[in-house]
Amino acid sequence: MNENNSNQDIAASAAAALSAEDAAGAGVAIPPHEIARLTDDIVQALKSVYDPEIPADIYELGLIYKVDIADDRTVHVEMTLTTPNCPAAAELPVMVENAVAMVPGVAGAKVEVVWDPPWDQSRMSEEARVALNLW
Repeated sequence: MNENNSNQDIAASAAAALSAEDAAGAGVAIPPHEIARLTDDIVQALKSVYDPEIPADIYELGLIYKVDIADDRTVHVEMTLTTPNCPAAAELPVMVENAVAMVPGVAGAKVEVVWDPPWDQSRMSEEARVALNLW
């Protein structure tokens, strides 16, 4: 998955989550321009988190599968790890929660680690491949 598709997927999942909540009458909708800003800022926050053993950020590595922004401005992130035996398994989700929670306009963040689909190198962006010399 390349960076462009990944960013579009995250923006689409955030917008879809908000649309579903709006349809259910779950609260005051966040204006579209604010969703776009939050999405961009969340992506930048995700790009600030690095696996301590890999010189590429978790977003470019393709470890972020989904981001949902609720009307109450809480953010739910689904992410994976490069392997179930990842030495950073305990710290990476906490680092992601902290980074996303610090984004202006975000009320809180919750990270869920998922294993399906399993991560593989095809999920990395071109930028991550260059950083890891995988050409």
